[in-house]
Amino acid sequence: MKESKGIGFFEKYLTLWVALCIASGIVVGQWLPAIPETIGRWEYANVSIPIAVLIWLMIYPMMLKVDFQSVRNVARQPKGIIVTCATNWLIKPFTMFGIAWLFFFVIFKAWIPASLADEYLAGAVLLGAAPCTAMVFVWSFLTKGDAAYTLAQVAVNDLIILVAFTPIVALLLGIGGVTVPMDTLLLSVLLFVVIPLAAGVITRITVVKRRGKEYFENVFVKKFDNITIIGLLLTLVILFSFQGETILANPLHIALIAVPLIVQTVCIFFVAYCWAHWWRLPHSVAAPAGMIGASNFFELAVAVAISLFGLQSGAALATVVGVLVEVPVMLMLVGIANNTRQWFN
Repeated sequence: MKESKGIGFFEKYLTLWVALCIASGIVVGQWLPAIPETIGRWEYANVSIPIAVLIWLMIYPMMLKVDFQSVRNVARQPKGIIVTCATNWLIKPFTMFGIAWLFFFVIFKAWIPASLADEYLAGAVLLGAAPCTAMVFVWSFLTKGDAAYTLAQVAVNDLIILVAFTPIVALLLGIGGVTVPMDTLLLSVLLFVVIPLAAGVITRITVVKRRGKEYFENVFVKKFDNITIIGLLLTLVILFSFQGETILANPLHIALIAVPLIVQTVCIFFVAYCWAHWWRLPHSVAAPAGMIGASNFFELAVAVAISLFGLQSGAALATVVGVLVEVPVMLMLVGIANNTRQWFN
C-alpha cells in the first residue's frame, strides 16, 4: 500500500510545514515584534489564551476518535496491551530521562549551558511521558496494523495518561533539578487532557445516538480532518516568534536537542517491537505497539511545557524539536516494520 493513500497531505509533509512555521515565526519575531509582545499580554493564570485555544484545536479532534468501549476487547489478547503499557510507562519515560541527561549534561556539555540543559531535559521528559494517541492510527494503517486493537491500545493509554503522566513527570523533573509546582502540572493535565477528552466522549455519544455510528465515523469526524495539524502549525508560528532570538543566537542547539530524541525514538520502538516478536504476537499487533511507544503525544507535551515553563523556555523549544523530527523518523520505522513482517507468523 502506497504511503500517499495511508497518510494525509498535511501529515505526509508535516516536517516541511513545521520548518516553514519555524521560519515564519522567527521572521515575525524579528521583523514584527509587536505581534508576540501583544500575544504575550493575553494571559490568565500564566496560561496564554491564544495558545490555549490553539491547543484545544489540536487535541479535541483526536479525542473524538477515542471509543472507550474498545477497552472491553483487550482481555481477548492481553499480551499486546501489556507490551504497550509496560514500554510506555515503565520503560520509556526513564530511558528518555537517561538518554537526554547523558547527551545534554555529558556528551554536549561543552555546547549547552547547565541552565539550558535543565530546560531541554524537562522538555525531553515531557515528550517521554506522553505516548502517542493520534498519529499512531496513521502509522498503524501504514503497517497494516489491526485497527480495532490499535484503538484499544490508544484508549488504554489515554486512561493511563490521566493518572500516570503527572506523577511520572513530577518525579523525573524533580530528579533533574527542576522544581515543578504540582498544582500547575495538574491544572495543565486537566485543561489539556481531561476536559477535551470529556468533550470528545460527550460529542461522540451525542452524535452516535442521534445520527448513528456510521455517520459519526465516516462524516462527522472527517469534518475535523487537518484541524489538529493546522492548530499545531499556528501554535508553532506563535511559539517561534518568541523563540526566534534564541535560535538565531545558537542554531546548533536545534541539532543537539534532536540527537537524543531520535536515539530514544528508535530504541523504544525496538524494545516494544522485539518484545512482541519474542512473545509471538502477530505483526498487526506488534507494529502498532512499537509505534505507540516510539511516537509522542507532542500536543500534550508542548501544552504542558508552555504552561509550566513559558513560551520562551528551552523546555518548550525541546518539545517543538520533537515535533520536527518525529514524522521522518516514524516513517523510517514504518519502513523497518514493513520490511521485517516475515519475522512474524
